[in-house]
Amino acid sequence: MARANRADLRLDSPKGLRTPALGRKRRRSRDRPSRDRFGRFTEAIARGMGTPWFLLGLTFFAVSWIAWNTLAPVQWRFDSVSLGFIALTLVLSMQASYAAPMILLAQNRQDDRDRVQFEQDRQRAERNLADTEYLAREVVALRLGMKDLASRDFLRSELRALLDNLEEREDPDKQTRKRLRKGDRERDRDREERSPSA
Repeated sequence: MARANRADLRLDSPKGLRTPALGRKRRRSRDRPSRDRFGRFTEAIARGMGTPWFLLGLTFFAVSWIAWNTLAPVQWRFDSVSLGFIALTLVLSMQASYAAPMILLAQNRQDDRDRVQFEQDRQRAERNLADTEYLAREVVALRLGMKDLASRDFLRSELRALLDNLEEREDPDKQTRKRLRKGDRERDRDREERSPSA
């Protein structure tokens, strides 16, 4: 499709060739901050909040806040004991209100990664299944091919038949001598086979 005539482009054309809807121009990717950078940042925060060191630090912070505003001279205190430490409550509420969305963002990113991993695993499993089926078909074809091969006994009988044909063409005296030798050999073979079994 030619790039010159952009007014003729429709929604079914590739994204790079489409004009933005309602005349809205898209910002270039280099102008907007990377979503991946922010996602990595939220994951780092969520990972940090899930450690015992964060709980210990938060406990130390709250205890030191309460101790300072209880034991320090009155003019140095910034939160009132009589009002129930309102500033501390606000700080902890603000921390909790930011922590929950960051944890959810980190979970969403993990879900996206898991989805991609599951898709790759599914494709790998499909390829393995196709390879296994192909190999099974090849093994069956080899087994069927092996049944069509000539066996050792078949080859021996064919060679004997060929030797017999050659002997018939030779003179009759040689044939009788060979038959006698063949009979002697067969008798010797029979004796050898019987002697080990007895």
